[in-house]
Amino acid sequence: MSDHDLDGDDGPVHYERDGPVAVVTVDRPERRNAIDYETSQHLLDAFTRVEETDAKVAVLTGSEGTFSAGADLKAMDLQDSPEGWLGFTRTRCEVPVIAAIEGHCVAGGIEMACWCDIRVAAKGATFGCFERRFGVPLVDGGTQRLPRIVGLGRALDMILTGRAVDAETAERWGLATRLADEGEALETAVELGKQLADFPQDTMLSDRDAVYDGIGTPLQQGLGLEGWHGSRVLRTAEAGADRFAGGEGRSGAGIEDPDGG
Repeated sequence: MSDHDLDGDDGPVHYERDGPVAVVTVDRPERRNAIDYETSQHLLDAFTRVEETDAKVAVLTGSEGTFSAGADLKAMDLQDSPEGWLGFTRTRCEVPVIAAIEGHCVAGGIEMACWCDIRVAAKGATFGCFERRFGVPLVDGGTQRLPRIVGLGRALDMILTGRAVDAETAERWGLATRLADEGEALETAVELGKQLADFPQDTMLSDRDAVYDGIGTPLQQGLGLEGWHGSRVLRTAEAGADRFAGGEGRSGAGIEDPDGG
């Protein structure tokens, strides 16, 4: 993986490429990768860079065994903006984003993880709305995305009580979509990103757009959105059908084995 530090050797955010996968790393271990205003702007710059390059997938992670403790309550200098307090949480990245989570993923950290499409968590990871103790509100999508991911009851339990949720519980609830051994979340996320990058991109991205555009709409409206998105990529579907008819992909070749094969 070639290192291209986004902001110089001492910058709070690093941008790396591993083939088609861009890795965005918050690097403030002395503050448990908490986000101050400077870091929020570098995160926005990093995801802008993802979209301006040929990266097909992005991975968001934190350095030295911690995903993020959320907003930096010592600096307390974040500013509201159309893109979100943390710099990017009111945007939609044009490519899939995978969170690689080690250690604490709490407060604004859980909001950043919920912004991602897929969350790979190490078995020792901890999730929680820990800002509840200090009277800090969720303002980066937590009250909207978390219920959509884990359901209303579980989200309210987390939001109102600030309880800690371990990785196994998070997976059972759907908050963590994959588990990895401790220290291997990033490697697992990058490998998964490369799998996504190998698929025909326009249909994968159109299906992703249909999911997000349809959230919260009545079923019939959502079905119409799905049909509209699908109609734009029929040529790719036809080409894929021709490949299948020619013998490619038989017996599930190219699809991940749910048993780990």
